[in-house]
Amino acid sequence: METPAPDWIPDTAKPTYPGWVQRKAVSLSKRDQKRHGHGDVQQYRLAIHGAVVASKGHDHWTGEWLAWELIGTYDTREAPSGGGEHKRKYALLPSVDQRSTTSEPDVVICAWRTHDAMADMTPAELLHFCQLVVNHSQQRASNA
Repeated sequence: METPAPDWIPDTAKPTYPGWVQRKAVSLSKRDQKRHGHGDVQQYRLAIHGAVVASKGHDHWTGEWLAWELIGTYDTREAPSGGGEHKRKYALLPSVDQRSTTSEPDVVICAWRTHDAMADMTPAELLHFCQLVVNHSQQRASNA
C-alpha cells in the first residue's frame, strides 16, 4: 500500500515520498529486530508517515522548515569527499528520529543536522547541553 505524501511536500518530492518512507521503515525495523524489539515494517511505515503528517513539515526539536525536496537524494558515496559543504547542503534533510531508547515505532521527524547533533543523547540531555552552550556564550559575550 502506497503512502500518499502530505499536500505541503513539494511536487518534485511527492513521487519519492512513498519509497523514502518504505526505506526508512525497513531500516528501522531491521535495527529494532537486532535490539530484540517488536516493530515490523508496516508499523514503522505507519509511524513514520504519521510523524511526517504531525510535523507539518517542521523539525520536531527546532521548529525549522525541512528541505523535503532533498528526500531520496542523499548518496553516501558523496559524503567522504564533500566534507563540511556536504553536511551543510543536507543539514535540513528530513530524518526519522526515535523519540525514546526503546525499540519500538515511536518516531518524530527532524533535520539530519539535529539528528546528528543529538547522536545518542536523550531529548533532556540535548536540552541540557544546549543550555550549557547558550549560558557559556552569553557569559563570554558579557565579559567581552
